[in-house]
Amino acid sequence: MYQVLYRKYRPKVFSDVYGQDHVTSTLKNEIKNGRVSHAYLFTGSRGTGKTTCAKILAKAVNCEHNVDGEPCNECEVCKGLDNGSIYDVVEIDAASNNGVDNIRELRDETNYAPSRGKYRVYIIDEVHMLSTGAFNALLKTLEEPPAHVIFILATTEVHKLPATILSRCQRFDFKRIQPETMAVRLKEVAGLEGLNLDDDAAVLIARIADGALRDGLSILDQCAGRSKEINSDLVSEVAGLAGREAMYKLSDCIANSDSNTAMSIISDLYQNSFDMERLCVEMINHFRNFLVAKTVRKSRELIICTDDEYNTILEASKEFTVESIVFALDLFQNTLVTIKGGASARIEVEMAFIKLCEPRMDESIASLLDRVSKLENAIKSGVKVQPTQTAVPAPKEEYIPKDEPKPQPKAEPTPVPMPEPELTPVEEEPPVREQQPVVETPPVEHKTAPPVVNPNETVEFTQWGDFMDVLHRTNIPLFGVLSGSKGYVRGEFFLLDSPNPAVRDFIKLPIHSKSIKAALLEVTGVHFKLGLFKRPAEQSAPKRDPLEDLINQAQGSVNIEFK
Repeated sequence: MYQVLYRKYRPKVFSDVYGQDHVTSTLKNEIKNGRVSHAYLFTGSRGTGKTTCAKILAKAVNCEHNVDGEPCNECEVCKGLDNGSIYDVVEIDAASNNGVDNIRELRDETNYAPSRGKYRVYIIDEVHMLSTGAFNALLKTLEEPPAHVIFILATTEVHKLPATILSRCQRFDFKRIQPETMAVRLKEVAGLEGLNLDDDAAVLIARIADGALRDGLSILDQCAGRSKEINSDLVSEVAGLAGREAMYKLSDCIANSDSNTAMSIISDLYQNSFDMERLCVEMINHFRNFLVAKTVRKSRELIICTDDEYNTILEASKEFTVESIVFALDLFQNTLVTIKGGASARIEVEMAFIKLCEPRMDESIASLLDRVSKLENAIKSGVKVQPTQTAVPAPKEEYIPKDEPKPQPKAEPTPVPMPEPELTPVEEEPPVREQQPVVETPPVEHKTAPPVVNPNETVEFTQWGDFMDVLHRTNIPLFGVLSGSKGYVRGEFFLLDSPNPAVRDFIKLPIHSKSIKAALLEVTGVHFKLGLFKRPAEQSAPKRDPLEDLINQAQGSVNIEFK
């Protein structure tokens, strides 16, 4: 009968145990010096060697010819314990024998002397599954067992054990086996089995196993059933992974905001039976590597991969900011939780990629921080920031080809200024003519108003950014209402073009109309009458993106700075 690899190559001496030198060296010294404890507690994650070390310890203390604390595996006792003919080592599964009666029977058995060996050893696996009554029944015997009895408790959840149990045992913590160490063991086993295991494939299996050598050997066993030539592609196929190439393609789609390609890749993976939950986990690991590469100086030590892939990770991570990586990690983590809660895995993964490729679809603070971070980087690097497609288009009447004469403006539906008395109250100071300098204002370097050749011609107000800066200093509420707006100049009128319907009511108030006129006067040195820019119904402005004005202001700042 075929024996699986993790059973066939289970270590029989301490020196064969990989990745747990801090445990095995201590146990060997205790046996060699005759300082064997009456109770041991082995704790750690699955597949790290707890039960294996317990069995080796049970043989070593009973071995007739142990060498340096190691069992010889040649004497009658060692062979009897291996083949089960000697019953001095008792293994108990606490998951199925967790009652008080089971522990009472065990306690009664401890009074019997060993049949052949020196000690009677009880290995209680998954000891955290014992009931409260069972723990209480074990306490006294565990503290003062007969001289010929040794208890070895093994658990993956040590926090569930009572403090009274912990204080009576000598505790050993088993670490997750490092991928480099596991890859060496996998290559060794593959050689013994006549398999050709690539280095990349060994590292990939170790990464999938997540510190559990038993899981790694199981994956190797599965791959061996397909082919004796084992490479990373075969491992990815057997383990249900999307593969490194797909990971990089998907991350490139996120960096380039290419949701179309991302959806196509996900569809192909789904059609090829790749697990969407596993894809989500792989994307978390993928972006975790990006995060480590961008935030840790010696990142090579923390990323499990080959040297070639590490260089690829460094290059790919340059396409992302730290904020965008953290946003992606949060989104994938939440998606994974939602999938585990029973939601459709494919739909949740597709939604996550859509949000990452189209940040405007997500209104969370993390998404906003990601977008602001990209904007800041663009400003620092001097790159011209393009406004979003939701920006209000310029009126058609402004475009006049150079080689054609200017068309005469139509009477309607040209922008019509609102009657001045309705919008602004009569002020006490006399009206000042256009282009006349203002005496009351301090000597400030004013910019001239846009030249208007024809008083009936409407031109865009190009100093809107300076105008908004003044309003931000003098009238914050009005600044907020006018965000996302623009202005036009037609003769002596300044026309406000805003998608916000509250603008009409705002500028009817004297305090706000005065603020607008004062800001225009400070920026241009000209007194304007106020009006509203009216456009045809079909040209009404769509809903604006919250970051559009910030992008437009940044674009203006970049153009001024690098002019």
